[in-house]
Amino acid sequence: MTKAQAVLVQNPDWREVVQKATSQLASFGRIDLLFVFASATYESAFPELIRALYNKSGAAILMGCSGQSVIGQEYEIEQTPAVALLALALPDAKLEPVHLTQADLHHTNAAKLPSLTGMSGLEVNAWLLLGDPFTLREPERMLELFSEAYPGRPLIGGMASGEFTNRQTSLFLNGEVLTEGLLALAIGGAYTLHPIVSQGATPIGEPWMITAVEGNIIRNISGRPAYHLLMDTFKALPLNQRHQARRNLLVGLAMDEYKAEFKRGDFLIRNLLAIDPVSGAMAIADEPRIGQTIQFQLRDAEAADEDLHEILSMERAKLGSVEPLAGLLFSCNGRGTGLFGAPDHDARVVAEELGPLPLAGFSCNGEIGPVGPKSFLHSLTASLGLFVPTPKF
Repeated sequence: MTKAQAVLVQNPDWREVVQKATSQLASFGRIDLLFVFASATYESAFPELIRALYNKSGAAILMGCSGQSVIGQEYEIEQTPAVALLALALPDAKLEPVHLTQADLHHTNAAKLPSLTGMSGLEVNAWLLLGDPFTLREPERMLELFSEAYPGRPLIGGMASGEFTNRQTSLFLNGEVLTEGLLALAIGGAYTLHPIVSQGATPIGEPWMITAVEGNIIRNISGRPAYHLLMDTFKALPLNQRHQARRNLLVGLAMDEYKAEFKRGDFLIRNLLAIDPVSGAMAIADEPRIGQTIQFQLRDAEAADEDLHEILSMERAKLGSVEPLAGLLFSCNGRGTGLFGAPDHDARVVAEELGPLPLAGFSCNGEIGPVGPKSFLHSLTASLGLFVPTPKF
């Protein structure tokens, strides 16, 4: 029987976590896939905690990672030691996990990647990816490899997080704790992941064309210094938005140059890194191309809340009669209480828009999900993967 159950346990004692979690899952039956996201405060106990959960749950596959906070069904636990679990029974699914190091990815190409993962393109419906941000030094290249080797398959996931003072995170695979590389789970057969990405930004001003660029430095937009257009856009904002915009301005790079009209969701949102009023240039967290459409964006709590509600509502309509079995939520560690001023925002909105969906996840050091046909590494984003039956064509 297809089924899912979310479990959220708050307790500083890892032994109590294991006891309470396995007790709640005792009547679940066979677990084909168990996701475990654990607060980084358990780091010293991770080997015992993960081994005990794997052995006592009887899960065929256990996969997860550490997080500065963890996400459960309707709740986000930010300051208290907690573990979020999602148990899944997926008959007729093909599930294959693999651990890849930075060296593995650096020395391969898209043609050779299936030999590393053990999965051909025809066998995979979607990939679930969890990475260590400190040892996975080429995450964008990793996404390009997977996208090229498995075209049209969504890539969803996030980069693990941990204690701010300790530049290390942990990845969990079955009974092992790993501290480097990438965990990749191929999902095939009767199930797939339906991706939903909320970048949480609102376009401001007008769309323009990039006319001079060097790497990540945009020099001219529509024939004018980029900084001048940025200031014109800022000055045109209503007075009540200018204060918010001082620290919340971003850029949006259009995903489709041929659209007659651009709106929220049509852009890949990237951070504005630096501006030079003297030369008029600005640096962004990407490498755009000449001729690409750009529009400045504003991100704040109101825009992020509105965007998440809107996108979830739209995707719920797209699914029609298809009922998601469960969800995995990868939310930036810059969201949560720090952005919204109150806890539980993203998990609560998912419940409001999609109903009582079994859910687990964590706060990320970077979120993975598609915008348009291609998957990217994001920041300040909420990336959601819904387990749904594979569409039949």
